[in-house]
Amino acid sequence: MNRTITRTGAALARRDFTLALAAAGLWHAMPTAAQAWPNKPLRIIVPFPPGGGADVSARVLAELMAKPLGQAITVENRPGAGSVVGTQGAVQSNDGHTLLMGSTSMTIIPALRSDLPYDVQRDLQPIGMVSAQPLVLSVAAGSPMKTLDDVIARGKSGDLSSGNSGNGTLSHLTTEFFNLRLGTKILSVPYKGEAALVPDIVGGTTAMGFVNLPSALPLLKSGRLRAIAVTSAQPVAALPGVPTLKSLGLADFVIEGWAALFAAKDVPAEGVERLEKLLQQALAEPVVKERFAALGVEPVPGTRAQAREFVRSESARWGEVVRTRGVKME
Repeated sequence: MNRTITRTGAALARRDFTLALAAAGLWHAMPTAAQAWPNKPLRIIVPFPPGGGADVSARVLAELMAKPLGQAITVENRPGAGSVVGTQGAVQSNDGHTLLMGSTSMTIIPALRSDLPYDVQRDLQPIGMVSAQPLVLSVAAGSPMKTLDDVIARGKSGDLSSGNSGNGTLSHLTTEFFNLRLGTKILSVPYKGEAALVPDIVGGTTAMGFVNLPSALPLLKSGRLRAIAVTSAQPVAALPGVPTLKSLGLADFVIEGWAALFAAKDVPAEGVERLEKLLQQALAEPVVKERFAALGVEPVPGTRAQAREFVRSESARWGEVVRTRGVKME
């Protein structure tokens, strides 16, 4: 009898404790197995149309990272406004399960627009770098410019134009950085993408351009373009004999188009930590290296701390170029 009374009293005590917690609004804050992250499918927002490098990279990584997470990962394309639409969608998702495949534009657009409804460095959590690809300083095969010194000399004369893939793009800002760094007066001419730009370089309508490696490579191999230099830190295996701008004395001229994976601000810290480890494991997989090679990009392993510092330094660099060169959105 006494044991029955004791158990009954304990049950009442537990009930009273539970009611007290509920009344205080604390019961739902207590951790349960159901609250473990992730507790529903994740999505990666790609702020560009399907089929591009960022999209393909996101789909490859989603497939490899989903199984160990125990949840599906879908890829959602949200193009528009140079990646602003997709980035804003990730920042404002508020579901704790949204990621973003970010890119170079994230560190350029904030310098060009003061009306962005988000702050990249405040509102997104880097998970890690994903990939990088250099630009190729390219001229027509028959161009009289054969060396970097030739480009600099002509650029200082004021009689040189450089095409770019659009106002505010990496190729545009790279030309402006070249002017800023070397005191040249190269006129940067915007095109509607590289598909329109590259034929004009081949034909000599525009004298040069900083072209993404995948776009330049077929024409370089066929002899219709000539590579003066690449903007990567290391030489490109596919372009033997082509120097880097860094090796030609421009130590700070390492510029690459890049992609990185970010988490929305409300993804929990333990979730970001898990994703960081899974991303590094995925980037080491042979299938990723093969798929990335087909896109003309290299996997870039590294920690989220390194990615955070890279985004900070790139934002500072392009902010200075935009301010100093007076670059405006059109």
